[in-house]
Amino acid sequence: MTEKDKKSHIFSEFDSTPPAEDEVSDGEGAEGLQASTGKTQEFDLLNDKYLRLAAEFENYKRRVQKDQQEAARFANERILKELLPIIDNLERAVQSARDGGSHEGLTRGVELTLKQFSEMLHRFGVRQMASVGKKFDPAYHQAVARIESKTIPEDHIAEEHQKGYLLNDRILRPAMVTVAGRPPGDGARESDGAEAPGDF
Repeated sequence: MTEKDKKSHIFSEFDSTPPAEDEVSDGEGAEGLQASTGKTQEFDLLNDKYLRLAAEFENYKRRVQKDQQEAARFANERILKELLPIIDNLERAVQSARDGGSHEGLTRGVELTLKQFSEMLHRFGVRQMASVGKKFDPAYHQAVARIESKTIPEDHIAEEHQKGYLLNDRILRPAMVTVAGRPPGDGARESDGAEAPGDF
């Protein structure tokens, strides 16, 4: 190959222009545009789902709050219905006494009403504690007085001023009691074991 031929070959390589940019990227550009459109549609779909889900959740929260408010307003409905017949009986007893009935009738009516009331409390898990003669326990009893006694063991309950109640084994109200103590110089303290308060 002559020197002239070599030069013309080099120039021909430089003269070969690369294909136009739009010729190469025409297919790629269409695919890119299609992918971008697909992503936009997918985003819109997901965003729509999110907005609907957020709205549903807000509605659910409002419903739950409304249900809670209703439950709080009517939580005592059952126990109040149970109290109404007791009020009816008390009204009858009072009316009977006013109409010229004897005091015995009034007393009997009140006793029956008290019995009915106690039965109603029992149905709701309320039990009365027996305190007199039991060992004093600050978890169940509230001491309001202390007396000296030779007949009642020390730290035992001598008298009950107000009954205590349990609600399903939890203290609802402690009993108000008088606790016995030994007179001064009457010997050593007795070592009685603690007794759990009983119920009637």
